[in-house]
Amino acid sequence: MSIRNVALVYFYAIGSAFAQVPSPSPEKSLVYAVHDADAIVGYETNSRAVRAMVDRLVLAVTGQPDVGKAWGSLVAPNDKIGIKISAAGGELFTTHHDVVTAVVEGLVVAGHPRSSIIVWDRSLGGIKDAGYRLAVDGYPVRAIAPHDGYDPKAVLSAPLLGKLVWGDLEYFGDIGKMPMLSDTENTSNVSHFSKIISGEVDKVINVPVMSISETNGIAGCIYNMTIPNIDNWRRFAQGSRFGAESLAEIYANPIIAKKVVFNLMDGLIAQYAGGPQPQPNYAIHHATLYASKDPVALDATALKYFEQWRARGSLPAIGPLAAYVSYASQIGLGNSAPNRIEVKNIGR
Repeated sequence: MSIRNVALVYFYAIGSAFAQVPSPSPEKSLVYAVHDADAIVGYETNSRAVRAMVDRLVLAVTGQPDVGKAWGSLVAPNDKIGIKISAAGGELFTTHHDVVTAVVEGLVVAGHPRSSIIVWDRSLGGIKDAGYRLAVDGYPVRAIAPHDGYDPKAVLSAPLLGKLVWGDLEYFGDIGKMPMLSDTENTSNVSHFSKIISGEVDKVINVPVMSISETNGIAGCIYNMTIPNIDNWRRFAQGSRFGAESLAEIYANPIIAKKVVFNLMDGLIAQYAGGPQPQPNYAIHHATLYASKDPVALDATALKYFEQWRARGSLPAIGPLAAYVSYASQIGLGNSAPNRIEVKNIGR
């Protein structure tokens, strides 16, 4: 069943309404890229080089004269700010600590206390080994709490049943006990957004890793804001066309689409197979960061690289599993066609 024939419904507070999506953009989308071979060597990042790369990108995307004004043009002084990372890659393939710190430092220059900025993912995996120092970084790094971390009022519904597991809001059963209900009874066509994205942050800096997803094609900008931010998510990560296209509809919800103000893809290490879990055999030191206000264009740009690397490694194309990227363009979330995207490389 195509997602085009399906209503993905967003309920919030009282009543329900269809997610509102913007009209397709008539202009080209700009994706900025900055490469520095010194930024990462032997899986070790150079914090000074990474900071300079992040600063150059935010200046380019916003067109502002200095870093403080650049970040200030994206977030207001009273905004509650979140940074959505990807921690599924463990020690080596989590969003790099130096990238996140560079974003935080820029927001601090813009007047936001570091202690007020929430950095989060569904689970935190190997972030300690990845260099995050929770006691000294000064900004909170949070996981979504099983069950209690989901908002019962922030609901999306799609006619695709998923088997509920422990940690989902509507899962029936206790830890250590077998549920008494049958598999059929313990399923649902409903998912809930995390409380962090539904109400704790007003603006989001989206910082995915440049990695593929074996079930959704690319674990990029759209994936990073959808799959890790909802419960009962496995039904959208089954490798089916329905599941893949649903990601665009989920992202289109105002709870996500209206909050993401900046997309920064961590391509210091790029993984073209086996992701988003770590697979060093299919990773390269790409030493490049990408940024755009258009998540679709950024995902489409990364996807082109993945297909090239996979072809060289005699791996099948991953694009068919990323149907939501082109569909996201059709519903007005951004541009995916190559002739609608301009990639600008920023020198030192």
